[in-house]
Amino acid sequence: MSEPVTQKYEFKAEIKQLLDILVHSLYTSREIFLRELISNSSDALDKLRFESNRGTTILDNDLPSEIKITFDEKKLLLTVSDTGIGMTKEDLITNIGTIAKSGSSEFLKQLSDNKDDANNIIGKFGVGFYSVFMVAKEVIIKTKSYKADSPAVEWRSDGLGDYQIFELNEDIKRGTTIEIFLKDDAKEFAERYRIESIIKKHSNFISFPIYLDSEKINTVAALWREPKSSITKEQYQEFYKFLSYDSEEPMDTIHVAVDAPIQFNSLLFIPKKNFDFFGFNREDYGLDLYVRRVLIQHKNKDLLPEYLGFVKGVVDSEDLPLNISRETLQENVIFHKISTSVTSQVLSYLMRKAKDEPEKYAEYWKEHGKLFKLGYSDFTNMEKYSQLLRFNSSFNEDASGLTSFEEYVSRMKEDQKEIYYHFGPSRSAVSVNPHIEIFKKKGIEVLYLYDPLDEFVMSSIRKFKDYDLKSVEQIEMKKLEKMKDVESEKPELEELSKQDNLQFSSLLENMKKILGDRVVDVKESQRLKDSPACLINNDEMMTSSMQKILRMTSKDTTPVKKTLEINKDHKLVRNMIKVFKANPEDEFINDTVEQLFETAQLLDGDLVDTHTLVARVNKMLEQSSEWYTSVKDIK
Repeated sequence: MSEPVTQKYEFKAEIKQLLDILVHSLYTSREIFLRELISNSSDALDKLRFESNRGTTILDNDLPSEIKITFDEKKLLLTVSDTGIGMTKEDLITNIGTIAKSGSSEFLKQLSDNKDDANNIIGKFGVGFYSVFMVAKEVIIKTKSYKADSPAVEWRSDGLGDYQIFELNEDIKRGTTIEIFLKDDAKEFAERYRIESIIKKHSNFISFPIYLDSEKINTVAALWREPKSSITKEQYQEFYKFLSYDSEEPMDTIHVAVDAPIQFNSLLFIPKKNFDFFGFNREDYGLDLYVRRVLIQHKNKDLLPEYLGFVKGVVDSEDLPLNISRETLQENVIFHKISTSVTSQVLSYLMRKAKDEPEKYAEYWKEHGKLFKLGYSDFTNMEKYSQLLRFNSSFNEDASGLTSFEEYVSRMKEDQKEIYYHFGPSRSAVSVNPHIEIFKKKGIEVLYLYDPLDEFVMSSIRKFKDYDLKSVEQIEMKKLEKMKDVESEKPELEELSKQDNLQFSSLLENMKKILGDRVVDVKESQRLKDSPACLINNDEMMTSSMQKILRMTSKDTTPVKKTLEINKDHKLVRNMIKVFKANPEDEFINDTVEQLFETAQLLDGDLVDTHTLVARVNKMLEQSSEWYTSVKDIK
């Protein structure tokens, strides 16, 4: 048998530059080379299937379609083989000897400019094979084409500048075998555990079986590629647990296949529980991005917006280039369309759930609603977002009840043009707030907000359909006064005489003098029914609670100046008029004005120092107890 004729070829200049970068500059994520080789094997098997489907005569047609990986720790040898389409000598020169025909200069420019992230752009221009030289001191390729008259060929190189090709006299089966002689610092890639972990991380859902020393590694099916009709609930649950490590089954499963205008598959899950404990796992979100079953990026944070970060799952694209970089992903038109579509699918699913299964949607909201509210800046999907929001309401029986904007609108008064809301620490606190009294009197529903984030939600969306969102602090009294009262009035106090009205006006002036520049003004209230006084925010663009949030952010504890409104028909105020008429300088007037002001501040969350208020309350209780014991003749 004659010796094979060996031909030596020099790598082209750009290949030498590339290999120099790979060998000497890149050490992070070297495991990516195995993903690239397995992807190439899968591609070779796909091409063979295509040729077979169109009736081409295939050499060794009885061979199973598979990928095999073996290793030898002593020899530091890793072998990757497939039974795919194989290569001729000309194929080897074309596929291995040169970079893809176009874009080589641009690839090298990006690689040189982004060495820290170079592993993320390997493969973008069809040069994924070269990543093997990050770990190899020598590579040998033995391959035989599917064409019956093509001889087997061997290719070998140390990656330093040239490669050799010669025909093999030995009889080998169709396909390609790559022998990788590892560098001493890459011996980990000849260890079973390391190889298996790489396969499961990057190539677990390749459609062809991958064997590691005769054991099939990719045992979990890529369910997202299967028709929904053929998948059982148990299979979905098993896949979800494999994906999320959650011991419970998912709350919801969203399985979608899109063919036009872009082709991709997605399999998404909504967990039963929120995993963001105390905000510690806020950054632990994202979907796994695959390209033709090959994992490109784990927990990609751009496929879904952060407020949908509770969604777990995978997205698999047919149209994205393999191993596209993170930077390029953000600018890629196809990726942007996929992201837009996936976001729309999740929101549409939630819309259907809210409409068809309101009780189950309420369960979802109580678990994931807090995170969902972060979507207040997603103006593209604002219509769907606002319809999916839920709040507690004065209409609900207790704090567990939920109300949508749509439901609120359906219960509005005939002449009502605004949706009203108020912020507070709890339902009990909000429901007794003086600002709510006029709404109870008119029978107007108010949304109760307990989460500081709700303020940003309301100020951002501003409208629902044709209705403005309005804080109860910012109402126009004329609009409410036109509406009929629904609550029966308590026995009214007698109307003040003309003289007492003058005394009341003087009392208001005196109160303004006592409080000085701590208030903008002191005036008669038209909104109060049961409370003697309240503070009114003079900033029409910002609620008191929003002002407080911003002050906390800037660490400014100075209270915002407001207008103090006084209820002329409250018994306490009537008594103040009597005292004031008898003696405008009476100490009782000064103490009561201070008490009314600081109590109103306390209700608004603006009272900085409570000590003075408590001391004054104790003093007034002592005085009232003296009066009480004397009246009751208690000794």
